[in-house]
Amino acid sequence: MWLSEVMLQQTTTAHAGPYFAKFLARWPTVDALAAAPDEAIMAEWAGLGYYSRARNAIACARAVAGRGGFPDTEEELRALPGLGAYTAAAVAAIAFGRRAVVVDANVERVVARLFAIDEPLPGARKAIRAAAERITPARRPGDFAQAMMDLGATICTPRDPKCLLCPLSTECRALAQGRQAELPVKAAKKARPTREGTAFWIEREGQVWLVTRPPKGLLGGMRALPDDRWTARRDGGGDPPLSGAWRAGGVVRHTFTHFDLELGLAIYAGDKWRELDGGEWWPVAELDAAGLPTLFAKAARLATAE
Repeated sequence: MWLSEVMLQQTTTAHAGPYFAKFLARWPTVDALAAAPDEAIMAEWAGLGYYSRARNAIACARAVAGRGGFPDTEEELRALPGLGAYTAAAVAAIAFGRRAVVVDANVERVVARLFAIDEPLPGARKAIRAAAERITPARRPGDFAQAMMDLGATICTPRDPKCLLCPLSTECRALAQGRQAELPVKAAKKARPTREGTAFWIEREGQVWLVTRPPKGLLGGMRALPDDRWTARRDGGGDPPLSGAWRAGGVVRHTFTHFDLELGLAIYAGDKWRELDGGEWWPVAELDAAGLPTLFAKAARLATAE
């Protein structure tokens, strides 16, 4: 229950499902996950995105293993690494049958329409949670939470809600007002900036130089190609990790939550490999096993396609 909720944060079920199955097959218990090396877990997570979730999952698994199992109350679950209000409530209600107010994006939409809450998000979340609190039962709270989530996912959808099929249609204030498609009101989106950076491909005798990114920050703890220190807030400096000749290898475009990235690929044509440190040589033929994040996997495909 915990692992599925962590993987489903900001990720669709269709995308997370295969990762969930792989994790359970390789680490069937929280103790097994807690004992696994960080790099193995991060490699299996590669491609799922939002890598801070993986780092939190590692920390949480080890905390749970250290205490001998998961706590069964919402308050204690909230104290574990990476468990916010929603995840703690979902685990408490669904796994342990505790009465907890479970509000994900689907429930948020159902409740906003049911009570015609027309304050724009995110400001409306306090009112939505209060309304969800009023209707959450003490009996079978896990079933109620899952029913509300499924209702939002399949019937009370963002566009073209299927109101004729909805079991709450006679109680829905938004439907009575003909405003169901308008709610919840979303704040205007901010313009997404585009950042520029460079990734560096350094190959020698069938091996490519990889580094491990800092544990905190974007793509933290993941193996990657060296780059020029671009971030979500600024462009990269363009400085290569080695002196000598470089040639352009194309551009990779990637979308993150808050910005777009245009990552140029620079391919090394020199021979000063001894200047490198702080990384590892990895066989190009086995790059799939390195667990590169999607961005750097794209860059690697571009480099090896030449």
